[in-house]
Amino acid sequence: MWIPRIVGAVLVALGGVWIAQGTGALHGSMMSGHPGYAVLGAVTVAAGLVLLALGWFRRRG
Repeated sequence: MWIPRIVGAVLVALGGVWIAQGTGALHGSMMSGHPGYAVLGAVTVAAGLVLLALGWFRRRG
């Protein structure tokens, strides 16, 4: 299935942006410099990686 892989990739990219904003590396929004968003971004990246792994192993299985 390609849908979990696409959703997983989007979640990884979105989580990366949230981590950058939460740590203050990416400026320009209300999220900049708030560490809670970095934690939320890490959780989002982890969820995205799980979906990518599920999509990959379902295809191979």
